[in-house]
Amino acid sequence: MTADPDPVVAGPSSSTGPSRPEGLVLQPFRALRYTVPDSDLALVTSPPYDVVDDAGVAALEELSPSNVVRLILPRVSPTSQDRYAAAAATLAGWREQGVLALDAEPALYVYEQADPQGGPAQRGLLGALALTPAEDGVVLPHEDTMKGPVADRLALYTAVRADLEPIFLVYDGGGAASRAVAEVEGRPPLVDALLPDGLRHRLWALTDPGQLAEVAADLLPRTAVIADGHHRYATYLQRQTEAHQAGAGAGPWDLGLTFLVDATAFGPQVHAIHRVVPGVEAGVLAARSASGAVVHDLDGNDLESALAALASAGGLGPAFLLASGDGGTLRLVTDPDPEQRDRSLPAERSPAWRALDVSVLHGYLVPALWGLSDTVETVTYEHDVHAALAAATRTGGTAVLLNPTPVTAVTEVAGGGERMPRKSTLFTPKPRTGLVVRAYDD
Repeated sequence: MTADPDPVVAGPSSSTGPSRPEGLVLQPFRALRYTVPDSDLALVTSPPYDVVDDAGVAALEELSPSNVVRLILPRVSPTSQDRYAAAAATLAGWREQGVLALDAEPALYVYEQADPQGGPAQRGLLGALALTPAEDGVVLPHEDTMKGPVADRLALYTAVRADLEPIFLVYDGGGAASRAVAEVEGRPPLVDALLPDGLRHRLWALTDPGQLAEVAADLLPRTAVIADGHHRYATYLQRQTEAHQAGAGAGPWDLGLTFLVDATAFGPQVHAIHRVVPGVEAGVLAARSASGAVVHDLDGNDLESALAALASAGGLGPAFLLASGDGGTLRLVTDPDPEQRDRSLPAERSPAWRALDVSVLHGYLVPALWGLSDTVETVTYEHDVHAALAAATRTGGTAVLLNPTPVTAVTEVAGGGERMPRKSTLFTPKPRTGLVVRAYDD
């Protein structure tokens, strides 16, 4: 790691813990990138690790012996039964062979994902974020994490000595950072590739010291919300804690690879994550819902109109669409009874949290009206409508379709120090894995 901590932004330090930045600090770094032509990046990059299933791993491995999935979701190898050690050996081999190479100088990278047919583009900064716990009020999580994924990523990142995928932050911008992101248009990019997600991915490097100083000053007083990558950020913090407890002192573990987007100018789209209740038919849940909410029967053959009705009802309050995977009547659940709802939801929660559809679903409908335990086995998750319907068909259950949570609501809840129920939001598009890696020895 070549960058020294900036004394302007370093907070108080101790012999047992890391220094804390005084605000939002995104440092330049030397990216480790594939040396293949842009046209071949489709063969070596991957979706994020947490959306790739076993079949997806096999398909990506078939594309190229150098596909990044061999790092982010490694398998045991003939020479090592330790999958994390296998990933470390793979990364070291690729660097030695020149498959991956470090850029010549540190930079903040402007990264864009755009529909080649037009429309709004997501564009932000890739850099090394100075780590700060949630209680500092600088980087705000909005969902809880689970121990298993954090332990997995920690073992992997420690073995490979690199950040393989960025976390994804959003903030309310304007100012020098947003201007720097906007002004790359018209400049030749480092990378310009159409990838399998159907998006055009472009990358530029910002290296001018004056511009980097302006960006740093603009970002320092701001706060950001984790849009995606809660488990990776928890991994960063745990890695940092363990390094300092071991007496390692300041080092690359005090930073983490991050994609930072001004949501007011180049922001992501936010989609709902739908639920599935296996083994319980929609008619049963609708009947149970009627004891504490209003249930509207809709035409089961017109899903498009039903989704429009769901969106319209969502403008007035919490709303949910119950659907069986094999068709039949669609039921729209609205107007939860205020007294019953308030008795079910935690009294200590803020009005913003209690107004969330996901809070009403998991805190009121599931336990109080449906009489179900709120576990990941009882209520599962799907990222799109048709996948939820297919899962409902497969399990003889019900798809519970939701409206997306507005970014403003996510920010308000996170700003109050609260966490939303699990799997509340889906920010898209997610950064493509493999375009940029942050190695410890940059």
